[in-house]
Amino acid sequence: MLLAFFFLSRYDKNYTTERGFFMTLQQLKYVTAVAGTGTISGAAQALFLSQPSLTAAIRELEQELNITIFSRTNRGVVLTAAGEEFLGYARQVLEQTDLIEERYTGSAPRRHRFSVSTQHYSFAVEAFVDLLKEYGGPEYDFRIRETKTYEIIEDVSRLRSEVGLLYLNEFNRPVLTRVLREHELEFHPLFTARPHVFVSKANPLAERRALTLDDLAPYPRLSYEQGEHNAFYFSEEILSTLECDKEIMVSDRATLFNLLIGLNGYTICSGVINNELNGPNITAVPLDVDDCMEIGYLLHKRTVPNRFTEAYLDALRRHTGD
Repeated sequence: MLLAFFFLSRYDKNYTTERGFFMTLQQLKYVTAVAGTGTISGAAQALFLSQPSLTAAIRELEQELNITIFSRTNRGVVLTAAGEEFLGYARQVLEQTDLIEERYTGSAPRRHRFSVSTQHYSFAVEAFVDLLKEYGGPEYDFRIRETKTYEIIEDVSRLRSEVGLLYLNEFNRPVLTRVLREHELEFHPLFTARPHVFVSKANPLAERRALTLDDLAPYPRLSYEQGEHNAFYFSEEILSTLECDKEIMVSDRATLFNLLIGLNGYTICSGVINNELNGPNITAVPLDVDDCMEIGYLLHKRTVPNRFTEAYLDALRRHTGD
């Protein structure tokens, strides 16, 4: 119950290893079922339990841990911040238990679960495909979220995702390093990339061997919007502090690439491109600036990578040449 100790030591400062602890695997399964259905009644039905019995079991667990896992609403229940983190630990414990049962009792493999949160990198998707091919099995719940920078940090911090992917550079490193430390996350470098510009192959800039910032001035700049955490430090694109007369914010990769083609826009990126994922009409041209991007992955300090995490990281290294 090492993961349980980590969790308790964070939320209950009076917890010690001598203190009695009676959390059961069944209670962990109850929590994951309620989180999955969003209602006590739905989970009770799936678990073949009475609703009062399930409610009592979860309340007993909350009292034991001295936290509130679920908030009750008119529409059902929602996880609290502490509940989201606890759910991440619970899933890890259940995953390890399943592995022990598969190895030593010969039981059938259970439903595999894994999640990664990432900035918009094609190599992250390629590695995810490799993972599915190797470990998908008859049943799985694997998720990849291309999302905002702060949400990547939150996902890994609260154990919604096992792995996060983002970049650091000279500009954002001081702030993001502090944020990662506050969220108990570790940054592990994968590779360093010189800045490139994604443009449509029909764009006049596509034929150039290298580009300057002055070359980009007449064209629309495309960037991924960052929601409420829109400080420049969380920008997915380097040099985001530079003034631009034509600025377009998007939230997904497909829209960005459509606008690159339709409006002759550009975006500044790592230069790593995959024609199968990005399409044949996009190219990457080096940008002549004195800057670089150190792209890496995030792991939570309090967790041990499981077999899916290790396999995904191995796939990342293959696709990034590490």
